[in-house]
Amino acid sequence: MKFLKNNILSLAVMTALFTVAMMGDASAESVFSAAGQKLINLFTNAKSIVFVIGGFGLIALAFQAIFGKIKWPWFAALAFGLAVVAAASSIITYAANDHDNGSGGGIYTRAGGNASSFEDTLGGGQGNDSM
Repeated sequence: MKFLKNNILSLAVMTALFTVAMMGDASAESVFSAAGQKLINLFTNAKSIVFVIGGFGLIALAFQAIFGKIKWPWFAALAFGLAVVAAASSIITYAANDHDNGSGGGIYTRAGGNASSFEDTLGGGQGNDSM
């Protein structure tokens, strides 16, 4: 145990270097795109479960609020929470600029309406025309 305490930094660095060396040709783009797709699937499936459970909860709280067993703000809080979950996908899509406003490039559209591509910072990309 004393060895582990004294050499934890060395072991961590060696483990990180070994991991990086053994990764081979794994590209970050494919890893992150796969992780992003998994997160989208998880969010979609979790949202479906939350809607079903929240719907039953909303009905139960509505009956309890009508008969005076709970306060109306609890019912309103659950209804507002379900509305936020329902709108979350649209908000995330809007914030991630997956929307198209008709000009073809989202926020990456220049003032003249030309969509720019950020493939090459040295001027070799397709959409790198002069402003």
